[in-house]
Parts: sequence; C-alpha cells; structure tokens
Amino acid sequence: MMLPNEYLSVEIPKMSRIVRGNPMTSRRQFLRELGITAGALPFLSGLQSFGATTTSGKKQRLIFMFSPNGTVPAKFWPDESGNLSQSSILAPLAPFQGQTAVLKGISNRVGGDGDSHMRGMSCLLTGARLHPGNIQGGSDSPAGWASGISIDQEIKNFFQQNEATRTRFGSLEIGVAVPDRADPWTRMCYAGSNQPLAPLDDPYQMLNKLYGQSKDRETYASVLDSLGSDLKRVSKNLSAEDRSMLEQHMTLVEEMEREMSAAAQAGELVHPEPELDPNIELVNDNTPQLARMQMDLLVNAMANDMARVGSLQFMRSVGQARMRWLDINEGHHSLSHEPDKNEDAQNKLEKINIWFAEQLAYLAGKLQKTPETGQSGNMLDHTTIVWVNELGKGNSHTLNDLPIVIVGAEATKNPGFHNVGSQIPHNRLLLSLAHSVGHNIQSFGEEKWCTDGALKLG
Repeated sequence: MMLPNEYLSVEIPKMSRIVRGNPMTSRRQFLRELGITAGALPFLSGLQSFGATTTSGKKQRLIFMFSPNGTVPAKFWPDESGNLSQSSILAPLAPFQGQTAVLKGISNRVGGDGDSHMRGMSCLLTGARLHPGNIQGGSDSPAGWASGISIDQEIKNFFQQNEATRTRFGSLEIGVAVPDRADPWTRMCYAGSNQPLAPLDDPYQMLNKLYGQSKDRETYASVLDSLGSDLKRVSKNLSAEDRSMLEQHMTLVEEMEREMSAAAQAGELVHPEPELDPNIELVNDNTPQLARMQMDLLVNAMANDMARVGSLQFMRSVGQARMRWLDINEGHHSLSHEPDKNEDAQNKLEKINIWFAEQLAYLAGKLQKTPETGQSGNMLDHTTIVWVNELGKGNSHTLNDLPIVIVGAEATKNPGFHNVGSQIPHNRLLLSLAHSVGHNIQSFGEEKWCTDGALKLG
C-alpha cells in the first residue's frame, strides 16, 4: 500500500514489512510501523491519506430516533403545504425544510397479544407479533418479546455481508434515560425472534465501547494526553482534507471531555434520587446534557465509519419521565392520559414534544456540519433519520396516524407533508427503508401487511 508522495515527510516502512491481503490489516500495521499507538488508530484509520477504502457508490446510513407516549396531533401535523414552521412541534426542524418528509396515515396494524404500548414499542421496528408470554400490560392479554428481527438489524446484517459496507460494529443501540429493566416497553431493536437488544444509555460506557478506554470516568481526562504526541507526529503526513477532518475529530473529543467532566461534577452535587416504583422512574436532571453527549458519540462513531446503522431511544414506552428541565414535574405518561380538554396537560405535552424535535434538529445539524470523508457533501446528505413513536395519541392509545418524520438523504428526494392514505401498514414503510439501501426484500414482518409492496412517497 503506497501513500501519495506529496502527503509524506517521513520515511515509509518497507513494503515487505506490511501484511498483504486484508486492506484493514495492512493499514493498521502501517500505522503501527509509524510508531502510532493503538489508542490513536480509531481516529486515523478512516482517513484517505492512510489508504482507507471507499465504498463504490454513495455511502448510506440509517438512524432511528424514538420518543414515547404519542404526540399532540393538533400541534404536530403541518398543513398540506408542508411548512414545518406552521407546526409548533416540528418548528425546530424548519432549517431542514428541504430535507424533511412528514408522513401521515401510517398505522401499526400488527395485532396479537399485549397492550397498545407493548405492541407499539416492540412491533414498531419488527412489524411482527409479540410471542405469547407472562408480561401483563394495562389491558389485553399478557405477552412476551417480539417474534422477529427489527428493520435496523435486518439492514445492519445486509451491510455486514458486503465487505464494502461492513463496519466494526454494524449498528449502535444508544439510549437516553432508559430505565434499567427489560420488557417489551423498553425494547424496540431485536436481533431476531426473542432476541431484544438493550440500548446503552451511559455515554461513559459508550465511549469505552467505541475507543476502548477505561470505564473509570477519571481516566477520560487523559485521553488527549495519551493521543496528543501520536496525532501531532502524524498530522504533518496528512493531506489538507484529512488534517482538517482529524482536527474536527479531536475538537469533538475535547468537547466531549468538557461535557463529561461537567456532567460528572453536576452529578456529584445532586443527591441521587431513590429508586421507587419502576413505573414512576425519576429521570436524572442531567438528561439534556447526556442526550447531547450520546448524539455526539453517535455522529463521531459514524464519521469514523464504525457503524452505518444506529438507534437513539429516548426513555421508554409508558415512561414517566419528569422533565424538570422544562419546568414539568408530572410524569410524561400520566400527562399523556389526560383528556384533550385539560389545557395545562396539553400545553406540557406540546412542550415535551417540542423538546424531542429539538433533539432531532441537533442530531441533524451535527451531521450536516460534518463533511463526508471521501465523498461529496456532508454526513446528513448520506444519512436518513427516522423519528418514530409507539402511539399516535397517548390518551386514546391509538396505533393509527403514527407521527413519522424522516430527515436527511431519503427525505431530500421528496420532502414535505405526505398524507399517504388511511391506516397504511407500517410494514410497508419498513420495507421501503430496506429498499432505499438496496436490500430488495419482498416483505418484512408479517407478510400480509406487505402485499401492496414498499411505500412510495408522493
């Protein structure tokens, strides 16, 4: 593997010392030949100056973002013009007007055991029924885990089968304030039937997973110190484009360390809230900061091509998050059960859903500000974000008119408001997402809901 001469100012190791065959093995050994430690490899091995392979065709990524307990329809849906500013909840996405599609008319028609929250959550990405089980919901018959793989994992497996699209992790399942419990209300991603995947909601553990550092938070302050000399040694050997990308990575690490340090200090000052009834979990007041840290890590991991599929799960179905940072002390789920005539509850629910839209806007903005390495445009141009919810409306527990918002690559093809019909099976949307990445399966989840084929927008 030869590097362009104009990028080099140090002696290149002899080719005989580099393992031939596997490009990743060769590249990593080459970096070590330059005296680069293992800690720096995740930051460098994706740069073109070090021979990173590029995918033939346009790079594609998919992220699912989940928020719970339905929406406020009157404040959510824009009019036929699709002007996001006319929806108080979707207004934070106005800067992405030309890259956003809002879909109305999609329903979760998967029946079977379990209450609406259970089926709404665990059938959301699987399109498959829950197994019979002994987990009792608020109504209906008890149920177990989902009986099929979720679409994110289906697409991950499709990517991982191809060397050109294979990544280190394949997918990343990230949580924000997800309670430490396992049931159909807390799991939307499934590796297969009866195989729920738990989201990782601790950014410190996520950083350790991505970059292999110690789990002890105090060690994170030394990340830059341990990498600094290596990165300085290498930076002069990079192209201008790669040097700029490396500087962006290091700036993000510095920001992450500052945020983690601040969050840790804040956590030490607040008396931990006692664990009460699991149905009334008290969300840590640092949730907004932790959410930003998790999104920063997700974007950073994808920028380094560690994964091309991701999920970002806020809380859980039936979650009783108390969003005190919004001056809301009631539990989210309890508020969602209040009647429409309760104006105070409706205003608070509107405020909660605006906050979720702001998180989506932050994620999209972070991707938009990050150039796509080796290809034209930015990361958002190559990433499709799908914002989902397990219910259409909380107090009716309806699985109709699920609030679906798509931002990024796929939405750019046909942005705006799309009333796709009445009670269109959401399996058809999942099928269309598979087709969008070239995975041309004929059905997904329950086959009967895919008889009309993949959903086409517009």
